[in-house]
Amino acid sequence: MRVFLMYPGQDFELKQPLPPNAADLIQDLELNILFEEMAQEDEFLEGVARQAVLSSLDDPAPIRYRQEILADCLKNPAVVREIYQITIQSIKNKQKHWMGIFSRYPSAILSGGVQMLEMFVGLLRHLKQLADEHGGEFESEGFQRFFGMVQRELDDEYFSEVETTLRELKFREGVLLSGEVGRGNEGTNYTLRKPRRGDLNWIQRFLPRKSRVYSFSIHPRDDHGARALEELKDRGINQVANVVAQSADHIDSFLKTLRLELAFYIGCLNLSGQLARLGEPLTFPQPAVDSERSQTFSGLYDISLALIMNQRVVGNDLEADGKDLVMITGANQGGKSTFLRSIGQAQLMLQCGMFVAAETFSANLCRGLFTHYKREEDASMKSGKLDEELGRMSSIVGNISSNCMVLFNESFAATNEREGSEIARQVVSALLEKQIKVFFVTHQFEFAHDFFDQDLENAVFLRAERLPDGERTFKLIPGEPLQTSYGADLYKKIFGASS
Repeated sequence: MRVFLMYPGQDFELKQPLPPNAADLIQDLELNILFEEMAQEDEFLEGVARQAVLSSLDDPAPIRYRQEILADCLKNPAVVREIYQITIQSIKNKQKHWMGIFSRYPSAILSGGVQMLEMFVGLLRHLKQLADEHGGEFESEGFQRFFGMVQRELDDEYFSEVETTLRELKFREGVLLSGEVGRGNEGTNYTLRKPRRGDLNWIQRFLPRKSRVYSFSIHPRDDHGARALEELKDRGINQVANVVAQSADHIDSFLKTLRLELAFYIGCLNLSGQLARLGEPLTFPQPAVDSERSQTFSGLYDISLALIMNQRVVGNDLEADGKDLVMITGANQGGKSTFLRSIGQAQLMLQCGMFVAAETFSANLCRGLFTHYKREEDASMKSGKLDEELGRMSSIVGNISSNCMVLFNESFAATNEREGSEIARQVVSALLEKQIKVFFVTHQFEFAHDFFDQDLENAVFLRAERLPDGERTFKLIPGEPLQTSYGADLYKKIFGASS
């Protein structure tokens, strides 16, 4: 049995390699806040969320496949959570029985395997019941295939056969073996036989005919004889014990995979619940192929900020279809970095098949998302801040390719404006030449205005809105770069107006 709730034709792997810049993405986009909200203090959910969000899909088809499954989850959260609890119960029950399977004695392996299978049968019955009662309420291809598989493979005949076999494997009437005499009169070819008492009527069972075979009995105090007989039994049931253990392992693997793949959707349900409580909107984004240039949204907001502040935050709109460069300037503390962070979060959420924190959102996929944010100087730095920035830029260049996306936040500002502007200009020009999408937050007027003066068709310029009285709206609006970042506003706010 296969789950296929994360991919149309393959299983989800929890330990697949993350992108080399995963640590920078987590730090710069404040993804830990997102992961913690999805996990709700569950380490397993947090690990799955981290793996799924950072392992971006690069094809619209599997993204839509997950989106449809997630939409089903949002419509039927109670059913999905109940299925997930079946997998959790499996883990708890398994801890009581699993040691026997790892024994070297066939009788212990068989006993432990039978107990585990009995436990699994009860859970599979529960899963089958949910499929019968609620399968018709799910519309996605993934869930329809999953429930169809459950109903098809876990029918009444299957359960009847399994339960009959498990009863027989308890050997309440003893073990029937056959064997042959080999060289040196050594026993060989021991084979477990199925008892035929089920074919007898009640008269034959109570008045059995005299046995035609030779037999013997072991004295109750004959320990050596008992051990020898037990060894004969183990030889006979060895193959059956291995088959039972493999069957238990197969069902256990299925339930583990089901838990793993449902964990992503449980995390999404947890996150959507918190955002709904705050009154924040969510939408399923429209993905375009990476060779297109699509970036249009309304009401896009920073999830991390909303969760930290525990209230609704300001969202932004943008129409940047056909654009490769988005240059963001304007007043200090005006929401530029927050806007940039929301872009990165939305891109990752789009490319893992999640909803996005916006009213509407469409964007092209990217082959890789990279961030280049300024870093605060610390004792661990072995060189100056500019050298450190250039080193990180070199690392990005070593991993980037066409149709990727780079988010810059106050980059190359560790030197004077003229030198920093020239470095930034050359870097951005090279990236645009290689068809790499760029979002750049900067206060370097010379750098920003140089691109503005080129009147590029593939560029859009945004500015943090500032009202005449100096108030920040945290909205980004189209606008020409200005020479001032209105730092005086912040000075007045902190120290008051001068006399």
